Amino acid sequence: MAIKLRSRREIEKIRRAGQVVAKVLSKLKEEARPGVSTAYLDAVARRLTREAGAIALFEGVPNPSGGRPFPGAVCTSINEQLVHGIPSPDVVLRPGDILSVDFGVKLDGYCGDAAFTIGIGSIAPSHRRLLDVTERMLQIAIERMAPGVRWSTIAAQMEACAKEAGFSVVKDYVGHGIGTEMHEDPKVPNFVSPELLREDIVLQEGMVLAVEPMVNMGKPGVRTLKDGWTVVTKDRQYSAHFEHTIAVVKGGCEVLTLDEKAV
Repeated sequence: MAIKLRSRREIEKIRRAGQVVAKVLSKLKEEARPGVSTAYLDAVARRLTREAGAIALFEGVPNPSGGRPFPGAVCTSINEQLVHGIPSPDVVLRPGDILSVDFGVKLDGYCGDAAFTIGIGSIAPSHRRLLDVTERMLQIAIERMAPGVRWSTIAAQMEACAKEAGFSVVKDYVGHGIGTEMHEDPKVPNFVSPELLREDIVLQEGMVLAVEPMVNMGKPGVRTLKDGWTVVTKDRQYSAHFEHTIAVVKGGCEVLTLDEKAV
């Protein structure tokens, strides 16, 4: 692995990109309500990205299977959809849905990436619990990230949080390093595997990681739909996804995609 350690100047540049991401996601949370299409949310994200002088990271990303590049600025995934949902005027939010929105930008050569899952109107208590547990997993990482800590220690606690709630951690998708590119080394799993134990990540000051727990209510298996992008749970049970871009700094970490105006 070629893990890049970022200087304080670079971390501040990533934070600037992260603040654009935070502003856009905050606005999308406000706009996500019954009757709104996911294409509308995409249009809002595009407008705010242009106004910030940034570039939407996801639009035009090549399809790993050779299909069409990703057509949206945001990924909008509903209910049993895990990630990479394509915004569409035909997909309209309904009361009781849960919506995951994943979004990233590049600004002045540096990237920020974050995601949230919210309920649309009133949602089932079991779905609220899914959201709360998945968000708690991300908070566990934030509370424990610091120089010298092994990622396997954090991943084990994140995985235990999901399992204790009766949920499954998705194994097919993991977090990643981030900096001048959206996806950089290392891979950052939300679970402990033999591979992670063989090549554990010891956190160092200057590492910047996009940590993104993905949790299913049912079994962990997922598959990709015929559109070549949208990933759904195999058992069609609901899924949740949260993400922040986080820098490891002396004594702990800093979340670079928090909306600082809202803190």
